[in-house]
Amino acid sequence: MDVTLTQLRYFVEAAAQLSMTGASVRLNVAQSAVSAAIAQLERHVGTQFFIRQRSKGLLLTPAGEMFLRDAQAILAHVEESLDHARGETQSLSGRIRLACFNTVTPFLLPGVLTRLKTEHPALEVDVLEADTAGCISALLSGQADLALCYDLDLPESLATTVLDTARPYLAIPPEHALAEAGSVKLSAVKEEPFVLLDLPHSRDLMLSIARRSGREPEVAFRSGSFETVRTLVSRGLGYSILHQRPQHGMTYDGGRLAMVEIEDQVPELKTVLAHLRTQRPTARVRAVAQAVRKQIDAAKTARARQQQAQREG
Repeated sequence: MDVTLTQLRYFVEAAAQLSMTGASVRLNVAQSAVSAAIAQLERHVGTQFFIRQRSKGLLLTPAGEMFLRDAQAILAHVEESLDHARGETQSLSGRIRLACFNTVTPFLLPGVLTRLKTEHPALEVDVLEADTAGCISALLSGQADLALCYDLDLPESLATTVLDTARPYLAIPPEHALAEAGSVKLSAVKEEPFVLLDLPHSRDLMLSIARRSGREPEVAFRSGSFETVRTLVSRGLGYSILHQRPQHGMTYDGGRLAMVEIEDQVPELKTVLAHLRTQRPTARVRAVAQAVRKQIDAAKTARARQQQAQREG
């Protein structure tokens, strides 16, 4: 009995969901079909890929983890071959699973999805929002085909394409004495309370930047929400260091805050698309990458026009 692409697809989906039921829902087939296909695959290969845990789902065996990477690579290669046969200019179809870092999502994802909807209406994009660890886990487990995230402690097993580089800035209340300054040294705020964007990996980066003032920052408030941090700053409860730049200085509750450039030498943050090194980028992956680049360019153009209008006003 030959191994079939259907068996490989069912196996990869079951590994991503760690559930036969979850895989059957995602594949829109009966659970019995998924279970039978994987059982046939295991018998053909002669090894067990999953440990079936009653009422607890599936657990990949070491052999299953190894075979998962190969199966993903095979399916990606088949998809790429079919895309070449159809022609790159043709509208793409099928599904792609995208993991997206939490704070990147509201800035880029809506525009990216809108562009893909227009350019490739038959392409289905499943989105998983997560922090850095979640994006990495989604790629390694097969839950995502690629991830839109920051280049923060990504493992060597992932290949990345840099899409944008963001320099950090000071977020301060609008009534602050430095609010109208074009740029400042971090030492100018070292005595003031710090509002920390408290996300894994991000928190360490923000604290390391704040320490360049020459003093350990006094963390008065912390939050895993980008918008909560901005609102706390607008209320005069401290300053923060951020990378993402909204098109305006308004907060959810109607407040405002100022964005001031940092004069010190500080590390920049790279926005990247990441995927497994063992997977060859398919036409779907390239389509998503192109949509992200277009959205980043559009956002930069809009921000530049707005800044020009403010200067002229």
